[in-house]
Amino acid sequence: MSRRFRLRTISGDSDYSPEAPNLIDRREFMRHSFNTAAGVITMASLGAVGFASLLMGQSSSDEGDSSVRFWVPTGAEDSAWYGDMHLEQMPYQSFVDAAATSATGMAGASGVWSGLPVLVIYVPHDENSQAPLEEDKPRFQLMDGYDESGGYVGSGYEVEEEPEYEALSIHDNMIIIFARCPHLCCIPGWQLVSNDFTSDQWMPGGVDAGGNKLFCICHSSRYDPTVIEKNRSRNRTNGTEFEFIGVKRTGGPAPVGMPLIPFEVNGAGIIEALDDFVDWYTFCD
Repeated sequence: MSRRFRLRTISGDSDYSPEAPNLIDRREFMRHSFNTAAGVITMASLGAVGFASLLMGQSSSDEGDSSVRFWVPTGAEDSAWYGDMHLEQMPYQSFVDAAATSATGMAGASGVWSGLPVLVIYVPHDENSQAPLEEDKPRFQLMDGYDESGGYVGSGYEVEEEPEYEALSIHDNMIIIFARCPHLCCIPGWQLVSNDFTSDQWMPGGVDAGGNKLFCICHSSRYDPTVIEKNRSRNRTNGTEFEFIGVKRTGGPAPVGMPLIPFEVNGAGIIEALDDFVDWYTFCD
């Protein structure tokens, strides 16, 4: 059964109404200082804490839904494979179809879930997982993670070994990533710009080569969405630390990778994100 969500209200924000639609259109996105085409967030209108409060999805029995929807950055309507599906629910099959046209069998799209920016990445893991590691034969790799000081935190294998992370276990050849760069909370993209990091190529091991990286156009932070590791981040306002399972940072000024969001594919074939974890968004508070 689909979980249902609503947006959290913001104290003192006279422009926000609990009765307002829970999907933020492009004008509303820009009002809250999103610029996904440029990859920039200023958060000037709300401040970081208000911004996170606006976007965090919460369970609700009577409004909203947990489906992930395509987000097409302005200017990408003709270049992104999902360019004509802005704010439509994401069908799982659309990623399978898009991956069939890729040299690596990967496909990705920017999305929005309960107001949160996300990246949805499809990797032909099941097809390649039993074969030797080989260039342009991508699969998810579970690896050790380290904090920004180089201290060992834990292993990506915890998604298979620790009950607390069971919801993040790899399934359906797909992951969903909370799309806020841990550097300055900008929004990385998936192949929305053309450079060596966004080419349709893949190298094993989470190296900063081979293309198919999540790329943040603001300050060139890069992430390998096929490498799952455990890491540690902190709330930039109060210093509170938390651990998370996420994708690997491969280059640029970001200190760590970006967290995963659990999901399921419902009976209608629509991708739905789940609210099993609440800590992963707080590094941008």
